[in-house]
Amino acid sequence: MKKWLMVVMSILMVFTLAACSGSNTTSKSRSDSKDSKDDKITLRFAWWGSEPRHEYTLKMIELYEEQNPNVKIQPEYASWDDFWEKLAPQASANQLPDIIQMDLSYITQYSNNNQLADLKPFFGKKIDTTDLSQDFLDGGKIGENYYGLNGGVNALAFQYDPELLKKIGVDKISEDWTWEDYQDMAQKAADADLFFENGPGTAPDVSFNYYLRTNGKRLYSEDGTTLGYEDDKLFVDFFSMYADLVKEKAIQSPDASTQVKGLEDDPVVKQQSIGLIQWSNQFIGIQEAANRPLEMVGLPGPNADQGLFLKPGLFWSVANSSKNKEEAAKFINFLTNDIEANKLMLGDRGVPGSPKVQEALLPLLSPAQKQVFNYVAWAGEHSSPYNGPDPSKAAEVINLLKNTADQIAYGVLKPEEAAKQFRQQAESILAQGK
Repeated sequence: MKKWLMVVMSILMVFTLAACSGSNTTSKSRSDSKDSKDDKITLRFAWWGSEPRHEYTLKMIELYEEQNPNVKIQPEYASWDDFWEKLAPQASANQLPDIIQMDLSYITQYSNNNQLADLKPFFGKKIDTTDLSQDFLDGGKIGENYYGLNGGVNALAFQYDPELLKKIGVDKISEDWTWEDYQDMAQKAADADLFFENGPGTAPDVSFNYYLRTNGKRLYSEDGTTLGYEDDKLFVDFFSMYADLVKEKAIQSPDASTQVKGLEDDPVVKQQSIGLIQWSNQFIGIQEAANRPLEMVGLPGPNADQGLFLKPGLFWSVANSSKNKEEAAKFINFLTNDIEANKLMLGDRGVPGSPKVQEALLPLLSPAQKQVFNYVAWAGEHSSPYNGPDPSKAAEVINLLKNTADQIAYGVLKPEEAAKQFRQQAESILAQGK
């Protein structure tokens, strides 16, 4: 009896162990099966922009999910300032979104902190680079790695209302206009109770860097650890002009700039300002908001060709913390090469890098969008090479420059004093990025 009982128990134990083993094996094979149609992958996708950008991007996400039913894209979008305020704590907590719309001013900082993945292993595999030029690809290259894929090409432009321009006695702005012409038209605008332009108050680093480039210099040194110019007279000359024009009410004051919360508040849209300096891809939004014909021209010279450059409008980056880097790379390929997706975007994030995509879009472009494509093509022939991504500490330097420029505009600091103060503080910040 005892022997029989022991045999039965032994048999039961064998079957029990086999059952447990079989259950574990089955569970493991299901969970490890990456190709299973039942597997659901959720990718977080974060971007900044205006309401029209949010709307068409959500439609692009719907299109991708239709093409890839096993993928769910979770959108996270905000205005420019709110976007970076939200992204910083996510980065600190190692919880960045899988796909990030990344900016030139931040990409070095995030890559240096090991928060962005190198996309090079996905080139030619998950990301089709066949139709993308090496220059286009190199826009997101830092060192030997590619921490972002160029989302489209932009160039700085002076965008203006031709009818308001005529009110100050000027028919058209020529391609070879100078800073003297700029100041002369600004004074005429002030005499007519208009702003000539919105002014560099919101992003002084953009126009100042252009001015430096026309003088053979740049805002940052090549290694990003110091300023890229040694003669502070360049700073003094540029910001003296800025302060004088604010004082004359020829361009918008920093106070007024802070009141602009959206395109509907923009002085150009409200016919209070003749024009503004901004990136070419932003022309479409302001044209639609203004609902009247606007024009674009290059920035003032001399040496405007040396100052202008083709800039990545933004980058598509993948978080290093992402558990689904391959799927994230496939989504970036979709954003870059899918013609139907780009028909929704229509160059809002910059002129696409793929000639095939460009060709497919041409019949669909509005007059404003054609202006952007034509202007970028013109700028490509009237520009010098792009300097590459900003250094890791650029965001802090940009904030410092904005605060310094505001104090100059208010008369708190004289340009000479501000130039020295900015240099000392900026180089201290940049040195921390070594």
